[in-house]
Amino acid sequence: MYQRRNELVFGFHGCDKEVCDKIIQSNQVQLRPSVNEYDWLGHGMYFWEYNEQRALEWARNAKAHPNNKEQKIHEPAVLGAVICLGECLDFLESSNLMLLKTAHAIFMENASKQNLPIPENKCNGLVRYLDCAVIETLIKLKEEQTKKHYYDSVRGVFFEGDSLYPTAGFREKNHIQICIRNPNCIKAYFLPRIDVDSYPPV
Repeated sequence: MYQRRNELVFGFHGCDKEVCDKIIQSNQVQLRPSVNEYDWLGHGMYFWEYNEQRALEWARNAKAHPNNKEQKIHEPAVLGAVICLGECLDFLESSNLMLLKTAHAIFMENASKQNLPIPENKCNGLVRYLDCAVIETLIKLKEEQTKKHYYDSVRGVFFEGDSLYPTAGFREKNHIQICIRNPNCIKAYFLPRIDVDSYPPV
């Protein structure tokens, strides 16, 4: 009942400045969906929710440590987006976590029947082969059931980085990430602004 999200949120995408400029200058250009086997939330266009700084950090890190040819960043930049999440597979909701658990059981059963290797999450959870496969299984099952593209977006919280201080429950890079599967969720792109110093932030 409550999975459809009609409110707007701000998302930020780290990328090369050339990509950013092309999208800002033309409403015909879209971000290409990520289809890596290790994507945290399955396949789609990735944004940090309300976190411009984390998007820029990611772009700077991608420039310093490029890991594939499609992701080369020469000049780190941040692209802002106004997003309506629509039908959202939100893993901050208990019911969706139970769906994911069920999808994992189905995935494991199918892999066993077909004698397929089981993908593994690696690098302390930073590379998520298993999670990606299970999420894609869940979405495929839902689409087979409903006979349509069902989920517009996927949303999850991630605990990443070192602890802020000894015994802290917070990490340096904690964030909420959004994966957009339906490009019509993106209502507008924008370049993030800088605050006017002579006025208080709002």
